[in-house]
Amino acid sequence: MKFFIDTANLAEIQEAYDLGILDGVTTNPSLMAKENISGHENVINHYKAICDIVDGDISAEVIATDYDGMIAEGLALAALHPNIVVKIPMIKDGIKAIKYFSSIGIKTNCTLIFSAGQALLAAKAGATYVSPFVGRLDDISMDGIKLIEQIRLIFDNYGFETEILAASVRNPIHILKCAELGSDVVTCPLSAILALLNHPLTDSGLAKFLADHKKSADL
Repeated sequence: MKFFIDTANLAEIQEAYDLGILDGVTTNPSLMAKENISGHENVINHYKAICDIVDGDISAEVIATDYDGMIAEGLALAALHPNIVVKIPMIKDGIKAIKYFSSIGIKTNCTLIFSAGQALLAAKAGATYVSPFVGRLDDISMDGIKLIEQIRLIFDNYGFETEILAASVRNPIHILKCAELGSDVVTCPLSAILALLNHPLTDSGLAKFLADHKKSADL
């Protein structure tokens, strides 16, 4: 399973990269705004800075919601770097745009997916990735992890090459459940990735090893 980091913060991206487990990055307008990045030129330069850190797929989201606008924005984004994946919303014109980009070899990530039917349409259109939002479904008392299971079954039934990119992944339990069900990718905050490092028995075991070493060294 690939690990993407869901952020526009360059320091967090660098930290995840230095950890040695980072396969890619996902961003969106909200994450850009969180880093106080605004204006077309600043956003473009920020994508370039991310590409300089990470040798992996970088999802860059279009703002337009009409077909012609998405095509124009997507072509411009894809031209920035070979690793750019054009992030397209799950709407009717978005599916049409995904089909077009697929036909000319541009990678796409269909975002804001909340049902298996939406994922199926995106895969049929040739999306490189589909992004079901696990946490946001949990927020409304629906089972986000169950959606990953449904999509995995459907894609396996018909041999779709579209990868499942579990999004809105918020904690280590989400990560592990997605891994159990065969999600191809998870994208999450750095905090969720780092939480996988933690276990109280690791901490107590290391403390005992160090204490025993000190005793033997003092003899």
